[in-house]
Amino acid sequence: MERPIVSDYGANYGTIDPVYGLPAPAMAAAPATIIHGPSAPPANMFDTVPGYEGTIAGGGGGYLPPPSVPMPVPEQAPSSPDWHIPSISEDRARESFATYVSSKCCYSSAPVKEGVITNMESFNTYRYRLETFMESRSTEWSQEPYTGQPVDAGVQPAPGPWQIAAQPPAFFQEHKQTIKVPYTSSVKNCHFCLGMGRNPCTTCAGAGNKVCWVCNGSGYRQSDDRCMHCNGRGRENCSSCSGSGSCQCDTCHGKRQLLVFINLIVKWSTEKDEFIAQDSSGLRVENLEKVSGKELFKDAQYMVYPVRGFPDVSVAQASERLVRDHQVKYAQTSLILQQRQTIELIPITKVNYMWKGKPYVYYVYGNEFKVNADDYPATCCCSVM
Repeated sequence: MERPIVSDYGANYGTIDPVYGLPAPAMAAAPATIIHGPSAPPANMFDTVPGYEGTIAGGGGGYLPPPSVPMPVPEQAPSSPDWHIPSISEDRARESFATYVSSKCCYSSAPVKEGVITNMESFNTYRYRLETFMESRSTEWSQEPYTGQPVDAGVQPAPGPWQIAAQPPAFFQEHKQTIKVPYTSSVKNCHFCLGMGRNPCTTCAGAGNKVCWVCNGSGYRQSDDRCMHCNGRGRENCSSCSGSGSCQCDTCHGKRQLLVFINLIVKWSTEKDEFIAQDSSGLRVENLEKVSGKELFKDAQYMVYPVRGFPDVSVAQASERLVRDHQVKYAQTSLILQQRQTIELIPITKVNYMWKGKPYVYYVYGNEFKVNADDYPATCCCSVM
């Protein structure tokens, strides 16, 4: 059986705590300050592994740059689809308006029943969306109680962070996987208990007993009545450590040694950006974030190219900018696996109507036929109409 690899921490590492281990009476007289081992692993606890020099305990070292890959060659621009603007009928507009008003407890239905539609206008409003699905990798030193696990540090060189196989999920699905890096595992004395397997009890400051809560340490309850709770000693055994003055080390679980190794954290994520072309309908853009539109164009491949020949110049410009930004920004720290771009036509109908001789406006928009009527003329404050 291969012997565990145990590194030397130096002459002072692993010395006995000057307070821990004293008899209970001496402990009672000792200062309350408990001297533990270092709370964080010492820097020399971790071996130097080629290719992983920036790895630290607990992560935080940043994502590792992926291997460089050649940029793809642009493809021929797809043919332009039919940009027909869907329109709705007066009946559809009135029905949507009625549904909207009925959902408002303080709205009278009179404008719906009595209002006269004078004009309806349809508007071009496009939403461009770019999604980039990518894989990022980072490393961190990890540890676990040593219970005889395989120890392989130094057997052969560890594979590079991007040489380790990982199974990605379906495109555009979020996922995270942690993989133990081969040939990085070694055994060290526990840094927290200094290899003793136990730490001084924090409840009793390592004394094994504490002041009796019944007699407050006097040994008597009233006058000369001896305290029955502590038998007149004025102190009682600590329940946290059962009077031993020490507790099992939470870091090594009492095993005294730790298996330390490098973990590779592989993360798959999707970054998304959108652009909504400004329209002249007067409807606020934030309203459109809550609805879907008619998909006019969809392109998914390893790396997409800006949309060409689109009738709205602002959409083509947004595609050019976002595609460039994604490929420059995310390729530095992640491996791009797939990109997807879509263009939706969000139908907007501006409805002008008259009620009691005054003009008003409402909008019907999205595939859901949502309605916006900021100037609805017949509202009240929750009174019966």
